[in-house]
Amino acid sequence: MKDDDAQNRTVPPEGARPAPEAGAVNFDLLGSRLRSGRERLGISLRELARRIDVSPSLISQIERGLAMPSVGTLWLLTTDLGLTVDELFSSSERPAAQAGAASKDAAASKSPVQRREDRKRIRLAGGVVWERLTAQPDDEVEFLHVVYQPGAESCPPDSLFRHGGKEYAYVLSGRLGLQIGFESYELEAGDSVSFSAHMPHRLWAIGNEPAVAIWAIINRTDDIRTAAQPEKR
Repeated sequence: MKDDDAQNRTVPPEGARPAPEAGAVNFDLLGSRLRSGRERLGISLRELARRIDVSPSLISQIERGLAMPSVGTLWLLTTDLGLTVDELFSSSERPAAQAGAASKDAAASKSPVQRREDRKRIRLAGGVVWERLTAQPDDEVEFLHVVYQPGAESCPPDSLFRHGGKEYAYVLSGRLGLQIGFESYELEAGDSVSFSAHMPHRLWAIGNEPAVAIWAIINRTDDIRTAAQPEKR
């Protein structure tokens, strides 16, 4: 399945740092969390780059907060480092609070309700935005509001990715392309899907409108592989 409209559109490439926006995680803290995870395991920057098949300079820029990864690269990084996406949201929340609002934040953290305006957000390279839908980090599920802007994709067509767990999604609006292994699907508003994340897969927006979906990933850390590697086809 191929979207001809996408040929005429451009989105920020991987490595381009998105403009700051309200509610988004701090780029420096996100990179710091990834760097801490790498150093905790005693993995060199070059070795990590080799494992996930990207350049050392890209990882260096991500760790220093100078660039944001694509969806595929972030999944590969967190899988290889044994991190969850929730940990990346959490590591960016705490330093962002103002000292005078500490007591208010502490009280809010006890509520099971996640207010729309207070969602924690990660804006990834290429026009993809993740917003966490749980009020606190959850060790068992990653529950996200996902937006793919026109022309956005999780990874290039020749480099599918995979990770631990199982994914469930419900499309709210727009059209979303999904490839699982050798099969491709087009999802529209009201469509839903579930699949094993161990299967090589890829996502992309179709048409001129953003593709918006609710996403849940369970058993994220249940990865049968010893190292994450992008799938080539």
